[in-house]
Amino acid sequence: MVLTRSNKKAPKSQTPPPFKKLSKAQTPPVKKAEKPQTLTLKKGAKSQKKPPLKKQKKEDVVEEEDPLEEVSDVESEDVDESDDGEKGSNGFFSDDDDGEEELLGDDFLDGSGDDEEEERSDSDAALSSDSDSDEEDILKESEALDRAKAKEEEDADAELLDFNKEVGPDGESEHDAFRMPTEEELEEESRGPPDLPLLQTRIKEIVRALSNFNVLRPKGASRKECSEQLKADLASYYGYNTFLIGALFELFPPVELMEIIEAFEKQRPTSIRTNTLKTRRRDLADVLLNRGVNLDPLSKWSKVGLVVYDSQVPIGATPEYLAGFYMLQGASSFLPVMALAPKENERIVDVAAAPGGKTTYVAALMKNTGLIFANEMKVPRLKSLTANLHRMGVTNTIVCNYDGRELPKVLGEKSVDRVLLDAPCSGTGVISKDESVKTSKSLEDIKRFAHLQKQLLLAAIDMVDATSKTGGYIVYSTCSLMVAENEAVIDYALKKRNVQLVKTGLDFGQDGYKRFREHRFHPSLKQTKRFYPHVHNMDGFFVAKLKKMSNMKQSLEDGETVEQADVSSDDDEAEEMEKHAVPNKQQPKETKENKIERLAKSKEKKKGKKDGKSKSKNVEKKPKKKRSEWKKEIAQAREEKRRAMREKPKEKQ
Repeated sequence: MVLTRSNKKAPKSQTPPPFKKLSKAQTPPVKKAEKPQTLTLKKGAKSQKKPPLKKQKKEDVVEEEDPLEEVSDVESEDVDESDDGEKGSNGFFSDDDDGEEELLGDDFLDGSGDDEEEERSDSDAALSSDSDSDEEDILKESEALDRAKAKEEEDADAELLDFNKEVGPDGESEHDAFRMPTEEELEEESRGPPDLPLLQTRIKEIVRALSNFNVLRPKGASRKECSEQLKADLASYYGYNTFLIGALFELFPPVELMEIIEAFEKQRPTSIRTNTLKTRRRDLADVLLNRGVNLDPLSKWSKVGLVVYDSQVPIGATPEYLAGFYMLQGASSFLPVMALAPKENERIVDVAAAPGGKTTYVAALMKNTGLIFANEMKVPRLKSLTANLHRMGVTNTIVCNYDGRELPKVLGEKSVDRVLLDAPCSGTGVISKDESVKTSKSLEDIKRFAHLQKQLLLAAIDMVDATSKTGGYIVYSTCSLMVAENEAVIDYALKKRNVQLVKTGLDFGQDGYKRFREHRFHPSLKQTKRFYPHVHNMDGFFVAKLKKMSNMKQSLEDGETVEQADVSSDDDEAEEMEKHAVPNKQQPKETKENKIERLAKSKEKKKGKKDGKSKSKNVEKKPKKKRSEWKKEIAQAREEKRRAMREKPKEKQ
């Protein structure tokens, strides 16, 4: 039997069609709110997929049904049920729509109740997804924050574990791979060439242990043993002598020591200084960029410096260099001149001027006014000094060749406004330029340089006029890191001359030492500045600025000269070193009477030496003869010779 679809309108049923109760998850208000949207969508789908009447009649005859029609029938069933259930309250469909509807055949009843439940569950999921979207977003954000916080904690713990070994309950570290080498192992290493990878790893482990020795202490090793081993390994790996590596070890902690040693192994960036007497920095930079030079302004603290990264042409042989537009000069060499701050129409002395970088900078700041005395003791270096002065267009400078200690006698005391003393030094701050410093410097060299620097600084102070209206300043600088060449020299000058330390005018740099090991310096030494390659990316440098308060010299005890005072201080230090070298058991205990006798004898010796010197001076001194008397004596001697020559031929006859 074949069912056919009738075109007659079926009578409306009095009782509403049965429908299942809504589940607890389905709330009627939400369903009503979302109902118009779902109905319109389903009605649109129905109108699109519903075939014509003639075609539908033919397909009803066939026993097999198209899956698309099944879907449309299910959707229409859902729509009809929903319409019938809420027809009295909701007038969404009009009577015209009812007239156009067509009745379905008996095959409509073949659908099972499971399909209805699946459709309702799908609609319920769609409705609940919109309501739960806000909660899901909040949960996702909170989970993301929790994950980020947990990751930060894990990274912090990993970094802490990487830097410090965790100590277990038994007091032993979890990572016991590192241990100090034994004497036998060190002997075997000394027999062969140095094992660089082994030295490098051992240096890192010892530095790591010394940074937190209480926690990372190697088993059975003391701090002194670790320090001594680190010094030996650094000297062997980087090629330093034992004195210099020990001096650096006293200046810096282990971690910073490694940083500065690594900085010494790299070259500092090339920098040039614009000659403002001939050009401006902007114009010079444009010209050099066109020549293939990659450069940038040096820094905020300099208005004339440029740093050169690379160049397609030799930076020291360009037409601009030969024309005197710029000077090849390290960044650290700018600092003393900036601290000096020369003014126009002043008299200035550069005690150690060669090769002329600082002198030409001073002349540029003075705009070729005033007078500059450029002194250089070594004759071979005078060529480069005069050549750079001519090339840079400096016209207010006098070049002289004297020992800096004799300049007060040549130029006169209290004769200049400012003095720049870039003193000769050991060069421990410019190891990247001269690697021979690693092995060539010793304690005797440091003492010799310190003694010379003290004499030069006192001579520089004597040349300055304290009553100068614009000046009265002395700038002392070295390219050394040693305290004996820097703070100790300034402290000595503060004791011997009436000068005071003032601010250098440099906004960066580390303050000088007020105390170093057993030494205690004047508190004002904090106004000095130190510059390091691993911190400021320039050569190691020291700068101090002194202001002369009066022209009166502070009298030395018992009329000693500067040289005698220095020699006596060196002798005292030598005696103290000898005393410390003798064991304590061998040193006899001095009583008060012995001390008094010893002091009396030393005073008598000093008086005897002074009396002997005064007597010898009195004996040696002779009255000076006048020039006319010398001429008469010379004329008489000549006449006697002539007479003797005349008498000889007469005797022969």
